[in-house]
Amino acid sequence: MGGVSAARRFPMVADLTLVTAGAMTANVAGYLLQLLAGRWLGVTGYSEFASLLAAQLLCAVPALALQNVVARELVRGAGGAALRGLRWRCAVIVAVVAAVLVPLVTVALNVGVAAAAAALGAAPALVVLSGEQGILQGSKRFRALGVVLGVAGIARVAPALVVLALGGGAAPALCAAAFGIAAAALFARAVAGSPRSPVRAGTGEDEAVAAVGVLPVLRAAQVQAALMTLSSADLIVVRIVLDDVDASRYALGTIAAKIAFWLPQAVGVVLYPRMAQPTHSASAIRAALAVLSGIGIVAVLGAALAAPLAPLLAGKDYAPIQGLLWLFALHGALLAVLQGAMLSAIAVDRTALAVLTWLGLAVEVTLMVSFARSVPALITTAASVAATTTLLVAVIVLRTADPAGRLRFATWSRNH
Repeated sequence: MGGVSAARRFPMVADLTLVTAGAMTANVAGYLLQLLAGRWLGVTGYSEFASLLAAQLLCAVPALALQNVVARELVRGAGGAALRGLRWRCAVIVAVVAAVLVPLVTVALNVGVAAAAAALGAAPALVVLSGEQGILQGSKRFRALGVVLGVAGIARVAPALVVLALGGGAAPALCAAAFGIAAAALFARAVAGSPRSPVRAGTGEDEAVAAVGVLPVLRAAQVQAALMTLSSADLIVVRIVLDDVDASRYALGTIAAKIAFWLPQAVGVVLYPRMAQPTHSASAIRAALAVLSGIGIVAVLGAALAAPLAPLLAGKDYAPIQGLLWLFALHGALLAVLQGAMLSAIAVDRTALAVLTWLGLAVEVTLMVSFARSVPALITTAASVAATTTLLVAVIVLRTADPAGRLRFATWSRNH
């Protein structure tokens, strides 16, 4: 029995390694972009760039939702042609919404129109890219997925770094990044090719194709929106309640949070197809939350040990946040566990759990806007709300992982 268990674990470890390598390549490139942007744009100009990146992340919510839905539906038997059609419909919808949001973001964040348009204009390309990543994920082609993740990260960051190095500001750098994402989407399409539809026995391909629609993406999107908004709201609020210098310091501190948040990304990616299968769902959810918690502890300890390097890498202007980096990392680690719990909800289509995350977001923003007026107060508030929300969601997910718990949750969902 031990040999069989080890044999089953080895492919998963290999998959985690491959996806982690690709994801970390993309993440390191992203951290490098923010670090160098903070240095080249200075404490007076970096907050605009960081706030627009946060806004871009929020507009990428439909892309993340689409990837999860495409992977889930592919596991359940949907055809590749139907899934790509869904991808294009979502891209058009996102393009329209992004165009409407440009003037609103410009006013809310007090940034230039060109910079806001460049940031939000990348959203449709992200949708197309994520659709192809969902096909690779659902078909368990994790080696190819790892390559696409790495290439996409480099393609997004490299053009922006070139523009910044040549003295360009936020708008041209974000525009260059958008073109890089579009190029990555074309590459992902070539890698994904034409997947064979794993239609289940007794289900015709036409029936599987007809089952794919935009509504499942919308349900998943509101879950992703709650999570992404909770993970980015602090960056937007600091732009409102702090001056440019402190806002830039806080923005740089969130690099530690982003590292802790995205470091274990591969765990959810690899275990997600198993979460979508009823026979493996419960064990996959428990494994994901356990691994994410362990990685989070390591990330917090690593941030505490590496804190003295922050002023050396980013400049002495950022020295005041050195002692808070572990708290930023804790914030990101808690959100990573919450993300794992939310992914399990999408995998089994129990998206009502997002209510708790939306409630946490409302509490966080209210507390920050009403009482927090310093970097320590803001990050303490963010971490406290994340801890409370994650604990509540994780407890419910674990209790509903068994059949009896799923029945109780289904009854609660119908009544609410």
